[in-house]
Amino acid sequence: MDAMRRCVGIILVAVSAAGFGTLAILGRYAYADGMDALTILSLRFSLAALVLTALLAARRERLPNGATLLRLIGMGAIGYVGQAFAYLTALKYASPGLVAMLLYLYPAFVVILSALWLREPIQRTKALALGLALTGLALTVRPEGGQTPGIVLAILAAAIYAVYIMVGAQVMQQVSAIQSATVIFAAAGTMASALMLAHGPQVPATGAGWAAIGAMVLLATVLPVVAFLAGLERIGATNAAMLSTLEPAVTVLLAAALLGETLKPITLVGGGLILAAVLLLTVSELRRVRSVCS
Repeated sequence: MDAMRRCVGIILVAVSAAGFGTLAILGRYAYADGMDALTILSLRFSLAALVLTALLAARRERLPNGATLLRLIGMGAIGYVGQAFAYLTALKYASPGLVAMLLYLYPAFVVILSALWLREPIQRTKALALGLALTGLALTVRPEGGQTPGIVLAILAAAIYAVYIMVGAQVMQQVSAIQSATVIFAAAGTMASALMLAHGPQVPATGAGWAAIGAMVLLATVLPVVAFLAGLERIGATNAAMLSTLEPAVTVLLAAALLGETLKPITLVGGGLILAAVLLLTVSELRRVRSVCS
């Protein structure tokens, strides 16, 4: 049963990474329709909160309360919005490739925080998988130069997301993925909407823009966040963070298929290394479960 549970967790995080991988593509379509970053964030999180509130009511689940509720609000209003804002701002000062690579330092931060905070040992297999994933990531995104503010903000985004995952790993022991995601999105939507109104909204101008937002809400927000939180509860913070490195590989493949971007051989090598890291981690987890159950 434990082996099946962890297999499901691995699949859920892989599905989450694939969903998040569509975000950059859908964001490109949203920008082309005249929206800005704050409007996109506001619509994305607010509409996702509405979808999950309806799902929560259909499942007859209640919202969490007390300290758990406060943690979830903090994860949304501070963690999610803070990470997204730092990431988007970093893009003004550094190339997308460099920002993406620095953001994906967060699995390394999670490994370190897990060792310090949760006393999890850094196993050789996990260290090797992390090295493969980061190397593959560097080859996939092909980073270029950037100014110091962009580098600092991208690293800050990675650090914020690492803390978000660590807090989420603890909170998910007490609530369901639907409950937690509903509160996180509501808090993030409220914060992003306040920032959008202060800056001035730039709503979608055409049906295509609204379609991009709708797809972003369902495919790149509700599905991946719920899947990630559910997988996080099953396999832990370190494994979930490393499996999430599938996301940029998905983005690159989608960009080549939908936007006509060139897929160079070095990108394929990088994607292969990321997949190798995922397979290594998956096999290691299944072996560990078998050894515990035998």
